[in-house]
Amino acid sequence: MTPRELHDDAIVIDGLIIAKWNRELLEDMQRGGLTAANCTVSVWEGFQATVDNIVKSSALMAECNDLVRPVRTTADISRAKEEGKTGIIFGFQNAHAFEDQIGYVEIFKQLGVGIVQLCYNTQNLVGTGCYERDGGLSGFGREIVAEMNRVGIMCDLSHVGSRTSEEVILASTKPVCYSHCLPSGLKEHPRNKSDEELRFIADHGGFVGVTMFTPFLRAGTDATIDDYVEAIGYVMNIVGEDAIGIGTDFTQGHGQDFFEWLTHDKGYARRLTDFGKIINPEGIRTVGEFPNLTEALLRHGFSEPQVRKIMGENWVRILKEVWSS
Repeated sequence: MTPRELHDDAIVIDGLIIAKWNRELLEDMQRGGLTAANCTVSVWEGFQATVDNIVKSSALMAECNDLVRPVRTTADISRAKEEGKTGIIFGFQNAHAFEDQIGYVEIFKQLGVGIVQLCYNTQNLVGTGCYERDGGLSGFGREIVAEMNRVGIMCDLSHVGSRTSEEVILASTKPVCYSHCLPSGLKEHPRNKSDEELRFIADHGGFVGVTMFTPFLRAGTDATIDDYVEAIGYVMNIVGEDAIGIGTDFTQGHGQDFFEWLTHDKGYARRLTDFGKIINPEGIRTVGEFPNLTEALLRHGFSEPQVRKIMGENWVRILKEVWSS
């Protein structure tokens, strides 16, 4: 089987895409052979604005139903593969949209939200992000985690502070994830996770999606797809081949104004970080180049079963455990 044949045959899941929503993106997902993707519909938005985003996203999906289908269960991922479409999982990068209402968790689950990151870089009612002093998981946060466990929404800890993350991992009765992170063992950065943090989440049944966001990669903006594969191998050596997947953090189509919004607290307040020019690794600069990742993994000595696990099978297994379907 050639690398392209393996890619076309495999389940391919991207655990985090925050690209600009339009038909061109969805067409590129199909070119890239994506079976499913966790697509961000909320970061700094509150309840109403997040619902509005879901309405717009749902309308686009209805218009482009020749390319995509909604995902509520892992059976929907299998259907997407059979139909040659990309399954769309709605995801949050911040629990801010829950506001102070525990009942909103189930409402968003009913609207198709399957993965929610608890904090985006800073403090919210649930806990603390990775860019400020970490106060840990709040009492309200424990109630939110319990409700997410109950309704079947996965807890994501990618931008969450170390102490809050540890307390979520211990409090959750379902597996949790870093949907898109890199190891600080290759590059020190507040968003990267230490070997100890990676080992801790895996030891407690959790999951790690490895990102390719170049500011967090060792080679920075000079990174290639081989640098991304190096990071995948580093993480796999810590968490094992059954607890690892892909979470690219594709921001395809967005301009500098979008990054200004992302990198300020609440989208407008103090600047948290400055990424400079954003460019993806050479060889996987667009979603459509996803097949190159399968080829690069094989070229670097990963076995076919390992590649299938990394590219998507592990995501399906962990999501089924969290969603119970």
